[in-house]
Amino acid sequence: MGQIETIGVIGAGQMGNGIAHVCALAGYDVRLNDISDEALSKGIETIEGNMARQVARNMITPDAMTTAIKRIKPSTSLDTFNAVDLAIEAATEKREVKEAIFKDVCEAVPSNAYLATNTSSISITRLAATTDRPEKFIGLHFMNPVPLMKLMEVIRGLATDQQTYEMALGFADRLGKTTTNAEDYPAFIVNRVLVPMINEAVYALYEGVGTVESIDTAMKLGANHPMGPLELADFIGLDTCLSIMQVLHDGLADTKYRPCPLLVKYVEAGWVGRKAKRGFYDYRGDAPVPTR
Repeated sequence: MGQIETIGVIGAGQMGNGIAHVCALAGYDVRLNDISDEALSKGIETIEGNMARQVARNMITPDAMTTAIKRIKPSTSLDTFNAVDLAIEAATEKREVKEAIFKDVCEAVPSNAYLATNTSSISITRLAATTDRPEKFIGLHFMNPVPLMKLMEVIRGLATDQQTYEMALGFADRLGKTTTNAEDYPAFIVNRVLVPMINEAVYALYEGVGTVESIDTAMKLGANHPMGPLELADFIGLDTCLSIMQVLHDGLADTKYRPCPLLVKYVEAGWVGRKAKRGFYDYRGDAPVPTR
């Protein structure tokens, strides 16, 4: 396959709109897909707001923003993927949802198009096996927020061929990302280390070792972390943190990865962090307030 010029992004949420954002700024034509016009409108609005902040900080020019926005074509139909060179799935962190998406995507994209998933924990090999081209399938784990974070984890499945891997490295380089190669094991590198730490912080809260505020302050000032682990969990999404812990627990069969019952309770309540206005902090007022 020749040059990658058109990127299809499935999912206009937190990760999907960020991927569309950086791809458009890098000069790619982007087809952005989601299940509703409302989700797409919200995604485009987020992209415009984030680019406007980059303009205000002199990170990009106003002309670059205008040109990039024009490159993004939103649609609720996958019919627009009939000319994409690389399709990137950025949907919710549920294996069944991703597998269903890829079945539809395989029917919509050209036979020589590459497929990628932004999963932060799920087996690349397993997802690839549900498609008609496992050799052209790869994991591209962007970090959140995508426009600001420099890292991209590249994860090959068992069947991923060398050409697909080299395509991924070239794509990351054009986006200005630094890559790290991870083996296809549950949660890869970043979340294999990060999310169990967050889960342990939730256990510390659950067991009364400290309050939300004291745990976050301790890690910010004692370990020089820019965000406390509970604040970071709210930023990531408690539902995503729980999904990753479940993947680790199921995939590695080790009790040290058991999700904290308090994390489960918050997710059951719908208090999944910033996107729901409540998590370990309440974001409905002028300033975040700890909920425990």
